[in-house]
Amino acid sequence: MKKQNVRTLSLIVCTFTYLLIGAAVFDALESETEIRRKHALDSIEGIILNKYNISLDDYRLIETIVLKSEPHKAGQQWKFAGAFYFATTVLTTIGYGHSTPNTKSGKLFTMFYAMVGIPLGLVMFQSIGEQLNKFSSVVIRQAKRALGCKRTEATEINLIFVVSFLSSLTIAGGATAFSTYEGWTYFDSVYYCFVTLTTIGFGDMVALQKNNTLNDKLEYVAFTLIFILFGLAVVAASLDLLVLRFVTMNTEDERRDEAEALQAAQGAVRLDGDVITAHGSVSSLPTGTMTSAMGRVRGLSSPPDNASVCTCTCSRSRNDVYRSSSPPRYYASGSIYDGDGGGIGDVDGDDDDCEEQNIIQLDTFYDSYQSTASGADPYQCRQRVVPTQPRSSI
Repeated sequence: MKKQNVRTLSLIVCTFTYLLIGAAVFDALESETEIRRKHALDSIEGIILNKYNISLDDYRLIETIVLKSEPHKAGQQWKFAGAFYFATTVLTTIGYGHSTPNTKSGKLFTMFYAMVGIPLGLVMFQSIGEQLNKFSSVVIRQAKRALGCKRTEATEINLIFVVSFLSSLTIAGGATAFSTYEGWTYFDSVYYCFVTLTTIGFGDMVALQKNNTLNDKLEYVAFTLIFILFGLAVVAASLDLLVLRFVTMNTEDERRDEAEALQAAQGAVRLDGDVITAHGSVSSLPTGTMTSAMGRVRGLSSPPDNASVCTCTCSRSRNDVYRSSSPPRYYASGSIYDGDGGGIGDVDGDDDDCEEQNIIQLDTFYDSYQSTASGADPYQCRQRVVPTQPRSSI
C-alpha cells in the first residue's frame, strides 16, 4: 500500500479516535453542570410563575422578547458598522450568530456572498501568512548575524517559535483590551480571542454587543475588526508552517513513488512479450523487442531493437553451446560477448567467445534468411526465454 494511502487511513482513524476522546472528556466535564443549571432554571421559573401569578404562555412570551431584544442592545446591527462586522464574520467563517439576516433576499445574498468571499478570504490570509513567514525569516537571519551565530539560516523551528510567540502576544493583547471594554474576566477574554482567531465562533461571547457600542464607540469597533483580521493573518502563518507542510507530504510521496517506478522501469528487460525486472520477476507485456539497458550491466550501451544480447554479429549456428561464468554448464543459454577470443566452450573454433553472465536465460536462433546488399548479418537473430537445463559435458 502506498505511503499516502496509509497516511490517509491513519488520519481517519486518529481523527475519529480524537473525536471519541473529546466527547468523553466533554461529557465528564459539562454534563453534571448542565443538569444543575437546568434544575436551577426550572426552579426560578416556578418561583416567578407563582410570585407574579402569570400564565405559562405569558412567561414564554416574555422569554422570547428577552432573547430577541438581546442583539439590539449593541445598536443597529444592519447599519454600515454592524453590517461590516457581520460581513467580516461571514468572510472569515467565524459566524458568531449574534445577528443573522431575516429577509429572503438577505439570506440569498449571504449564500452567494459567502461562496465568493470565503475562498477569497482564505487565499488572502494564506498569502499574508506566507509574507509574514518571509519577513520573520529575514528578521531571524539578521538577529543571528547580530549575535554572531555560525549558521544564520532561518529553520522551520525558528519560524514556528516566532509565529507562536506572535500568536500568543496577539491573544494576550486582545484579551487585555476586551477585558477592559467588555467587562469580562481576563480568562474569558482569552477564551473569546482564541475562539475567534481559530474561526470556531461559538457566539456565546461576542464583542460589540452592549451599550449601543456599534453606534457610539467607533474606535472600539475599528480595533475589534483590525484585531480579527490581523490575528487571522498570524494564525494563517501558523497553519502554513504546521498544517500545510504535513499536507504536502502526500505530494512528496507521490513524486517519490514516480521516481522509484521510473528507476525500476530503467532496470527492466523486455523480451518478445515478457519483462524481466532487476529483481528477477517476469510479467507479460504486448509483443515487442528488447528495450532494456541490459548492456549497462557490463558498461555497454543498450542493444538496438532487432539486435541480439550478444554484441557479436550472431554468426553462430542455432543452439551453439557457450561457456558459463560459473559451473554447471548450460545448454542454449543466453550470453553476452566478452571479446576474450576463444576459450573453453568455444566449440565452433572462432574467436568471438560469448559467455553466460547469469542475467537471463535466452535461446538465440535464426528464423529466416534474407539477402542484403550490405555486409550486415543476413540472418534474422531472435531471442526468447527458455528453461535452462544442465548439460553433463561439452
